[in-house]
Amino acid sequence: MNRKRSAAAAGQAWQIYAETLQPDAPGLWERVRAVPRMVKSVLRGQYKGMSHGTLGLLALGLVYIISPIDAIPDVIPIAGIADDTGLALWMLAVLVKSAGDFVTWERGGRPKVVVGEPID
Repeated sequence: MNRKRSAAAAGQAWQIYAETLQPDAPGLWERVRAVPRMVKSVLRGQYKGMSHGTLGLLALGLVYIISPIDAIPDVIPIAGIADDTGLALWMLAVLVKSAGDFVTWERGGRPKVVVGEPID
């Protein structure tokens, strides 16, 4: 991974962590506990803050990490583990950020109509 990407990823991770420390923002543990509820709400179509495509990419990322077949084999000392680690960090960042938005949405009373969504 080049240095600019590493710095950008570290900066984004720090920004998400700092967001969990804000007074009214959901904490990290609350976000972790909200992930299963968020996935259920997305699959049921109740929560529109995360798309089915993003959820699918997260599932494919998990399969890629677990799978013994890699784009860069783990036998290669540093690069083999770096691709799995980078993907895992991306997945973690997406989940923590999305779970924070979900908890905020839950606290707001779960509106049935999302602004900008067409009404039947």
